[in-house]
Amino acid sequence: MQISVSVAKRALAVAALGASALLWSSTIGARAQQSTTVDGGKERPFVIEYYYKTKWGHAEEFLMLFKKNHYPVLKKEIELGRMLKVSMTVPRYHTTEDGRWDYRVSIVYKNAAIANDNYDSSALIKELFPDQETYKKEEHRRFEILEAHWDLPIKDMDLDTR
Repeated sequence: MQISVSVAKRALAVAALGASALLWSSTIGARAQQSTTVDGGKERPFVIEYYYKTKWGHAEEFLMLFKKNHYPVLKKEIELGRMLKVSMTVPRYHTTEDGRWDYRVSIVYKNAAIANDNYDSSALIKELFPDQETYKKEEHRRFEILEAHWDLPIKDMDLDTR
């Protein structure tokens, strides 16, 4: 079977467009990473948004488990100076199912290095939750009732200088 020249050209153009989009997005991502870590030699806060989409009917259970078992760990990390702020947002209205999320937790880390240092919170968790069996069971349940979870590092953009 012979492929027409126009179909082949179209396929080549689509492939080239995809490759250039990939190159562009990786360049933008690298620049964004650099600009969120250092600003004129000064460290800047680094923000990550954590999105949680629960299975239908389990949003309140997720929130209860989050506040009981995870929020105290986050508050302790604020006390230790690793994080500057933790906040939670919920959508006011609904969206399409594919775009739905139930909770967005925004964490402002002291800087990008701390946000990405693979901090081991196990000692902190053992201190805060002596009943490790219950803690592990409840944390397992918190993630069991999720449909999706994703993390999104963000940065502020100054529209006046851009």
